[in-house]
Amino acid sequence: LELGEIIQGQIAIATGINERSGSDTKLAGREKVIHTQLNSERRAQLCRQQGVDHSVFSGIDPLHLPEVLSLIAQRHGQGELYVALSSTIIALLSTMNRERCIQLRREYHAAIAARHRAIAAEHETKVEELDNELVTIKETTLAIAASAVRSQDNVHSQSNKRRRT
Repeated sequence: LELGEIIQGQIAIATGINERSGSDTKLAGREKVIHTQLNSERRAQLCRQQGVDHSVFSGIDPLHLPEVLSLIAQRHGQGELYVALSSTIIALLSTMNRERCIQLRREYHAAIAARHRAIAAEHETKVEELDNELVTIKETTLAIAASAVRSQDNVHSQSNKRRRT
């Protein structure tokens, strides 16, 4: 095939992906990357056409490599997974840096703890508001009861005065 025909074929594939994805540009972009960049033969062909000679995996954060490798295995099979693993093994092993992994886990749990502290603080504020409301109700009830007792004492006192006179 001539270079022009190859490029036309790639344009047709990209256009087809766009049409199938509708207005979802993220889905279209994802499918194009999976179709072209995660398949070693297609990637090599594109690199030759563009005069590029470096690994696509060098630009991927090593923490994302397991997910990328999983996509390769799911979409392109074991052969492609082997090719990808052989070119990413050093970067993949670097993700096993225990200290960094622990730091990431710590940050994750610290963020969750902070979120829970904020929620707990909101609940504590609500408890205080309800406690204050209960105190107000008790004080009002006691004041009403004391007023009723005083009124009753006044009635008895007036009654006793009338009897004496």
